[in-house]
Amino acid sequence: MERELLRRVGEELKLLRSEGLETVSLSEETLKALKDRFAKDSSNGKTERSQSTKASKPEQNVEISIPDEKKEPKAKASGTPADSSLSPVPVIELPEGSKKEKWTWLKERVLSCKVCQDHLNPGKQLVFGTGDLDADIFFCGEAPGADEETEGLPFVGKAGQLLTGMLKAMKLTREEVYISNIMNWRPQTGSAYGNRPPSDEEIAFCLPYLRAQIEMIAPKVIVVLGGTAAKGILGIETKGKMASLRGKWHESSGIPTMVTYHPSFLLHQDSVVSKRKVWEDLLMVMERLNMPISEKQQNFFLKALNE
Repeated sequence: MERELLRRVGEELKLLRSEGLETVSLSEETLKALKDRFAKDSSNGKTERSQSTKASKPEQNVEISIPDEKKEPKAKASGTPADSSLSPVPVIELPEGSKKEKWTWLKERVLSCKVCQDHLNPGKQLVFGTGDLDADIFFCGEAPGADEETEGLPFVGKAGQLLTGMLKAMKLTREEVYISNIMNWRPQTGSAYGNRPPSDEEIAFCLPYLRAQIEMIAPKVIVVLGGTAAKGILGIETKGKMASLRGKWHESSGIPTMVTYHPSFLLHQDSVVSKRKVWEDLLMVMERLNMPISEKQQNFFLKALNE
């Protein structure tokens, strides 16, 4: 049980590291729960250390550094075979017709893609974009998670609920924007638990399907959620660079592109500062589209930051 718990914690730390986060903050309650959990099945020597730990009062906030595993080969370390099954990269030419006809054709192309099907987790579904085909804003996330591959829809888990809340703060609904992912499947980990960032090969294979969706929707603005999606969309290395990439305009396929943190990053790094940064990015999107911005919207999180 301890090994599985450590493995799952390690996977989460790798995801946070890929977003550029170097430390995590653990509450006193969380630290105590971890210590109590590992103390249960300990030997006599470990029991003594456990008693010593109980005698000392833990600090209220503790920061833990996240190791950077730059030398670890992505595909092999993740449990996905590094073979030629991800080539050749698909070439997508949208057919003539309405947006609805193009969208239907492209979705069927993805769902029937043998490579995509071969990389699915057992009993799960491929995930394709959804929303308004005439949307001004195209949101692009990273790889589907457990909830997404179960439902076959992007952003339906906890991160999806947070994204819905972000849209609500913008006075928008999910039906008024288009939401997709850089990947069509959840990268395999060899386990029922945990997530991992997709490999460069996986991103390269799925990117033409995403590009075709962007071409079809022809949005006025692309909002890229997370470093993995930014790497695919912008074609640059983003690891450890999210802080410098967000808050400014980029360009992808001639479309103004805003990079910001993924909702899952906010769930793990629950701080007013991080939330305000994402909201500032969204305010820039609203300004770009000449959307009305109320004083209340402008001041979200500012009160908490000044307290």
